[in-house]
Amino acid sequence: MERGRAPPPPPWRGPWILVLLPALAGGQPLAAGEAAYEEWRETGVRGRAVELSCGPAAAAPPAVVFWSFTPQGEGLPRAVAVGSGREVAMAPGTGMLGRVTLRNGTLELRELRVAAQGRFLCQGLFPERGRLRVGYAAVLLRVLVPVSKPFVRPTAAAAAEGAAVALTCTVREGTEPLSFSWQHQEPRGGPSVTPAGLGGSRAELQLTPANRSHTGWYICTASNEVNNRSSDPVYLDIVYGPDEPAIRVEPFSPEQGGFSAGEREDVVLSCLAPSNPPSRYVWLHNGSQVHVGQTYVITGIARAQAGTYTCLAENSHLQTRTQATIVLTVYYPPAGSPSCSALASDDQRDVALRCRWLGGFPLARLRWVGPQEEEEEGLTGTSFSMATRIQSGAATRNGSSFSCLASHPALPLGAACGTTLWVPSGSPSCAAAATKGDEYVMLRCRWEGGAPLVTLRWRDTAGRTLGDPAPSTAVLVLSTDGSLGGREFVCEAAHPLRAAAAECRLRLGKPDPSPPRRRATERWHLPADGVPPCRRVEVPELQAESEVAVLEGGEAQLACRHRGSSASLGATVAWYDPKEREVTPGLAKYQLEQGEEWVNLTVRDAEWPGDSGIYRCTATNAVGTASLPVRLRVDRYPAPPNVTISKLRYTRARTEVRLEWRTQGAGNLTGFVVQRRQTKKPLRESPSPWETAAGDIEPHSRDRRLGGLDPAVLYAFRVLAVNHRTAGHPSEVQTPAEPPFEAYPAVTGAAVAGMLVASAASLLAVHCIARHRDTLPRLHDLLFRTAGPGAQEPVGTAEDAEAAAGGEEEAGPAQGDSSAPGTAAGAEGAPAQGDPSAPGTAAEPPSAAPGSPDDPVNVTITVTATPTP
Repeated sequence: MERGRAPPPPPWRGPWILVLLPALAGGQPLAAGEAAYEEWRETGVRGRAVELSCGPAAAAPPAVVFWSFTPQGEGLPRAVAVGSGREVAMAPGTGMLGRVTLRNGTLELRELRVAAQGRFLCQGLFPERGRLRVGYAAVLLRVLVPVSKPFVRPTAAAAAEGAAVALTCTVREGTEPLSFSWQHQEPRGGPSVTPAGLGGSRAELQLTPANRSHTGWYICTASNEVNNRSSDPVYLDIVYGPDEPAIRVEPFSPEQGGFSAGEREDVVLSCLAPSNPPSRYVWLHNGSQVHVGQTYVITGIARAQAGTYTCLAENSHLQTRTQATIVLTVYYPPAGSPSCSALASDDQRDVALRCRWLGGFPLARLRWVGPQEEEEEGLTGTSFSMATRIQSGAATRNGSSFSCLASHPALPLGAACGTTLWVPSGSPSCAAAATKGDEYVMLRCRWEGGAPLVTLRWRDTAGRTLGDPAPSTAVLVLSTDGSLGGREFVCEAAHPLRAAAAECRLRLGKPDPSPPRRRATERWHLPADGVPPCRRVEVPELQAESEVAVLEGGEAQLACRHRGSSASLGATVAWYDPKEREVTPGLAKYQLEQGEEWVNLTVRDAEWPGDSGIYRCTATNAVGTASLPVRLRVDRYPAPPNVTISKLRYTRARTEVRLEWRTQGAGNLTGFVVQRRQTKKPLRESPSPWETAAGDIEPHSRDRRLGGLDPAVLYAFRVLAVNHRTAGHPSEVQTPAEPPFEAYPAVTGAAVAGMLVASAASLLAVHCIARHRDTLPRLHDLLFRTAGPGAQEPVGTAEDAEAAAGGEEEAGPAQGDSSAPGTAAGAEGAPAQGDPSAPGTAAEPPSAAPGSPDDPVNVTITVTATPTP
């Protein structure tokens, strides 16, 4: 048998009855026209069963049947089975058709295979009326293959929006024609729908161009006339965005050009930019990064946080960015509360109601409301910051109340102040006193109270006005240069709510000559016109700047000057700090400089916000006190750029770290500050505070080596940029990384150092042995002596050396000249080695034949030493 060739199949032996197929029925041959022939088509499915009958189903089964098979596309038939009654024989090789059985002339094919597709021919003898009829039946069998499970293959698992994407549905097998259908399901669930207008009935689904709505799961269903199968879901990811961000502000307070919020209010900024993968959000305030995340919460917003807010959305997959910017305006009310006052006007006939509330953004709206008037309307309308109403005194009853209503966007409930117009009870009181060394006489008229204040003026009995009118208190200073004795002066008091004026009278007494000491009134006299000389005296008048601004850390100079005649009456000027404490000389924080008419206050090393506030300059004289507020505004330096840590790593000993950073954005800076704190704390303990690890770092530096660390403690570090005293936004918090493995350079260095040390030691040892030849002869001979062919073994001891020397002396003459002098004496009659006939000399064994110089040689050396007498 040849290798690799299968043995031939055994010959098929069918039943003997097959020979009767061409024979005669009943001994008589049948005519050809009497044979029956039928042909039809049959369909089967692979893997299932199909029955092929030989003739009509109602006919009797054939007595003898023979089935043959002709494959599709071939012309030679093949025997399949033959049977006669219960005797059935199968042809070899029928397993390629399936499991074939023959029963009552019907051929049954189970587990049908594709190879069974073709033409089956049945030849049989059918009994009919006592005769055998020949019949033929041809069956054209078509084998259908079920559709296998399809699978979907997209051109790309993730594609950018706008690109062309195709999904191909393929099956391994299945009888055509095949039909395909597609189902699309959204990423987060939902019903499956057929993609409309996308070629959903073909094996290839075209998404041209792809958009974000195409994202989701795709299922392909393939079907033929046998069955249908669906593929596993395949996810198609469409990458897009980010779209233009939409910014939402809470609380929602839109206005023209942006949004607004009240000071100390919590503001939530949310940004949404549709993107796949989701966007990364970064918030910028006036161009500087302040937050990373979709939502930025500003707790208790301050007026310094107003400005532009930009939401930057980034798609990390596409490396695309979009941004949106809004303007956020912070509303803040004026400081304090509105103030109301009432002043007499139009020569004491009317009352001017004034409401004042300066500052704030925007300006506060003010309006006056009188008695029995509705608050919604108001007779004088609305004004900003200051509102004035002129009320007729004659038409106003004593005790009438008026209110000033203030409204501001940052104050939901608003604010208000009020005043009540009334006339003080009683009447004015007059008094006289000498002042400033009796050079002047001061007449004082007082009637306090009322709203507005009572207006007082001095006049003489002739009705001539002396001095200027003043509220509540009127002071008239008369010079003593003239006789004022016996003169009468009248103080008139006027009020808009009084129809008639009230007055008080004062008569100066005459001088008394009896006392030895001259009184000041002795020099009183009247000028020729009869009007006593008077001097205008009033409350000191101050002059100063209303607001002074200084940068943090600088010096602010507040100047206050008093002017007018009040200076000659000894007006005293003083300064008060924002906490109403008088500033006295000698304080380290303040410096006072004083002249005749001015007092300057210098605030050293201004701090924000501790030194900001209202400073008061006051001046006091005999008439009264004046006060002038001066606002000191300490401004911070602009914020420096942001800082990002680029490298933070331990050294090998873990007691130092190497820190590197870089700046982002624009801005001035004067240095950097590095802070640290411990990171691992028990859960119940609050985090440790930040402590300064390095300060006063130069602005051009971008790295620092920090020491003094505990190796057992894990530290966290952050870096801040500083612009003078203004610290920037802290960098992200990082912990140091472990040092890199540096054993290879260390081992290499140690090996090189060891080799150098060993080489140096070896050279020194060789040099020492070479110089001390007599002291170290053996080492010298071992290192420097070259062994020849006749060299001897090294000598171990001194006796060996002497013995070797004696042996050389004896052996030398014996091998050379036998008659050398001294031979007999030196050897004491010992026979020479060169003379074989010498008496008493044992015959030496013959020498071995000369061989290879590498062969071992046995040498015996005998040394005899004789002591010398």
